[in-house]
Order: sequence, then C-alpha cells, then structure tokens
Amino acid sequence: MPVLGQLSKQLEQHFKLLRQPVELAAALDDSPRSRQLSEFLDEVAALSELITVTRSDDPRRPSFAISRVGTDVSVRFAAIPLGHELTSFVLAVLQVGGHPSTVRPEILEQVRQLEGDYEFVTYLSLTCQNCPEVVQALNLMSVINPRIRHVAVDGSLFKDEVEARNVLAVPTVYLNGQEFDQGRMTIEQVLAKLDSSAASKAAHALAGKDPFDVLVVGAGPAGVSAAIYAARKGIRTGIVADRIGGQVLDTMAIENLVSVPYTEGPQLATALEQHARSYDVDIMTPHNAVRLIPGSELHEVEVEGGALLRARTVIIATGARWRQLGVPGEQDYRNHGVTYCPHCDGPLFKGKRVAVIGGGNSGVEAAIDLAGVTAHVTLLEFAAELRADEILQRKLYSLPNAEVVLNARTTEVAGDGHKVTGLRYADQVSGAVRDVTLDGVFVQIGLLPITEWLAGAGLEINERGEAVADDRGTTAIPGVFAAGDCATTAYKQIVTAFGSGSTAALSAFDYLIRTTAGTDADVAVA
Repeated sequence: MPVLGQLSKQLEQHFKLLRQPVELAAALDDSPRSRQLSEFLDEVAALSELITVTRSDDPRRPSFAISRVGTDVSVRFAAIPLGHELTSFVLAVLQVGGHPSTVRPEILEQVRQLEGDYEFVTYLSLTCQNCPEVVQALNLMSVINPRIRHVAVDGSLFKDEVEARNVLAVPTVYLNGQEFDQGRMTIEQVLAKLDSSAASKAAHALAGKDPFDVLVVGAGPAGVSAAIYAARKGIRTGIVADRIGGQVLDTMAIENLVSVPYTEGPQLATALEQHARSYDVDIMTPHNAVRLIPGSELHEVEVEGGALLRARTVIIATGARWRQLGVPGEQDYRNHGVTYCPHCDGPLFKGKRVAVIGGGNSGVEAAIDLAGVTAHVTLLEFAAELRADEILQRKLYSLPNAEVVLNARTTEVAGDGHKVTGLRYADQVSGAVRDVTLDGVFVQIGLLPITEWLAGAGLEINERGEAVADDRGTTAIPGVFAAGDCATTAYKQIVTAFGSGSTAALSAFDYLIRTTAGTDADVAVA
C-alpha cells in the first residue's frame, strides 16, 4: 500500500515549484521502518523529474538527507516525516530546491550574517503540533547559511538516543552537543538566542513607529479578529504579539468551530495569519508586552527590549497560558517528566507509567490518549467527581490500564535529580498521604490569564486574574479594551474569542469616532 496515498497528487503540484535538482540520500538498514522510509522516498521521487533517490551512510538509520545537487546545501531527517512533519519535509524539499521562503528578508539576512558553526539536533514526535515550527525554522536556517546544519530526529525511532539524553519533552533542541532549548520557537526566537544583539535590533525596529489608531496586544483568535475588524474600517492598525495563534497552536483537533467541521490548531493559526496579512495590518512579532502606560491622548505599550508603541486605543487580547500546580518539584522537573502537552510528549512515555492531573475535558481526554501508548495512567482529580463530559468519563472508566483517583490534592513531584520518579498526593477525605511511582506527570488543570504585565496600569483585574471588561470590551481605562481569554468573557472558546475580539474592535472604532472630532485622526476614521 502506498505510503503517501491520496496525498500524491497534491505533492506533485507542490513539487512543480522546484527550480533546482534535489537528491534524497537515504541511510537504511534491514528494519521495517527503513523499508517504509525507502518506499516513502521512492514515491516522492516519482512525483518530479528534479527529485532523485540515492543511498548514503549515516549512524542514524533510517535517516535521509535532502541535498541540492552539486552544492553543500542540505538538511537531514532521522524520521519518516509523516503526520505533522509532512509539511516540514515538503518545505525542506522546496527550499533546498530553490523555491524562495516567505520569511521576511531582514530575518534571512540575519541568518546569513551569523558567524560560527552550528550543529543542531531537534528531537520531535510526529504527533507534536509544536515541533514543525522549530524544525522548519532550523531547516530554513541550514539552507540559508552553509555553516548551519540540522537534523530532525523522531524520538520514537531512536529511543536509546532519547533516553541517553533524558529527552522527556518535545521539541527539544541540542546545539553542538549541548541542550539549546525546548518548546515552540520561531526563527526570530532562535536568532535572538544565537545573536545577543538580535533582541535589541528587533526592539529598535519598533522605535519611531507612528501612533496607531488601534494597537492589538496578542494574536490569538481574539487578537486577530480585532485587528481584521479594525483594519476593515480603514484605520491604522497594528498587532504586537509573541506569536500568531496563541493557545490555538497548542490545540490538536478542533471540531466545534462553526462551518468548519474539523481543523487543527496550527492550520487555523496559519489561516489567521494569512487573513490578517490580507489587510493593512502592521504585524509585529515576536514581541512580548511588559507594560501598559495609559495616557490622556495616546496610550503606550512597552515591549521587551524597551521599545514603546503608541496608540489612540489599545485592545488587550493576550490570552492565557497553562495553569501550573505550584507544588515542590514541578519546576525542577519541567520538561524532564513534568509536561503540559499529552499530544506532543505522550509518545516519549511509551510503555511507562504516567499521571494526569485534572478531571475536566482536557484531563480526561489526555488520560484516554495516553492510555493508548503508556503502560498505565493514573488520573488525579482534586474534587469529589470528574468534571468532564459524560461520554469521556465512560470511555476513561472502560480502559483497563487507567485508574481514577478522586479527592486527590497533589502536593509534590518527586525525582532523582534528572527526571520524574513519582508524585505525592493527599486524600482530601481521610487526610492520608500517598506516593505513586511513575515516570511522567501531565498537568491539565486549566488556563491562567496573561495579565500580569498590566500591573500598575490602573486596569481592574478580578480574583481569577482576568481584565474586567463589559459586554462591549470596555475597561476602566478610556480607550483601552479587552477581549478573549484574558478578559471577563463568559466562555473560553475559539468561537467566542472571535466574537469578543470583533466586539472590542468595533467598540474601539466607536470610541475613536466620538473622541477624535476636529483632529487629524478624524480623517483616518471617517
């Protein structure tokens, strides 16, 4: 049976963009996975006259290099790049084959100017939605700068290597044999770690920008929706954010977005960015806001690096992050057994014992997924009953290798100094303290609004950490609005975030109309 199946026709169209011949040099052995990779590469080569398959030698088998014939331009996969990494593979083939990248020219020039030799290794999982962005960034850098080398390694194929390096979270990136970073990274963020002046250069690029009519802080569904609605009014609109997509990027299957029966977080994030860029929106990434400075006519938003952005109105849409347990050992073993993404890191715990903390939908779904790859899953819930949908509870209770513990308050994550070895919890009813031996802890206890950067701005923040706003998105500060998961919206869903963001933008536009009469801004909002 073909490895690519129905994808062949689609890939054939993509490969028509190739400008130069590409060689796929495979290092194989007699294993079934090597045979699968060989079939995959042969199918790919059949789709374009500019792609050929050869054999090579490499310590990692199966693996293959994508090389521009007659040059030293090359990237390597120690993986069968299906699942989320198929897009990474296609982009690598196209870029090695001379198809230009869409990354901003100034970023590409920074990559070219990097001095020194860089050997990157990225450990990934094919089920990880965060991995492709890192893989694609480092692949592109290795195409642009011949002194940069990158290999993407599927942890499930090279378990001995993963265990030797104690990799318990993906993506994990090594540089020149030392751990470089973990988690999602854009090419700009990689550059900032390699080039000490990159952050100041990025901040300097923001300095001196003319005031915005609407400045949106955050670029998840609420932020992008707000920017689109503002831009459609013909007013000067900007977005400043760490990344486009926000929490959407960490979401696997999305099946409740009206009119879209099914999509995945990274796909939706890409669509959000494309939609925003189709309008005259100044998109400024990756930048984290660190302070809001309200003013009588212009508000200021300070970003890391010290740059100040000015705007007549500001829409706060910074979203939320994973809530943490806040117990001893959690930070010590973060990414070394403590993780927050079962889809990304679950395959690294194949055959091991793990715990899931949290009995809501996300926790129960995580336990169900993990039961399919791990030896045993223990779900611990603080309350006296699970909060997940009944259909999910029935599924969880039906699994032979899953256990549910109610009234359990996690008090400590234990480890041996290198990785997690267990956890301790207190029984809320009896008071008894119990220890559980395990290899991983998946924390699924909800989200925490990203509003700490608003401290001292005069904005009202409630006991849940949300920016208080009315049904129009209006906050206590004139000209400042809030939307999405960081605000007091009734429900935290993608579809409600869209509505919340658009409402805030319309409210900002209305505010501008009513407060800028007789000024230059009156022309912009006419």
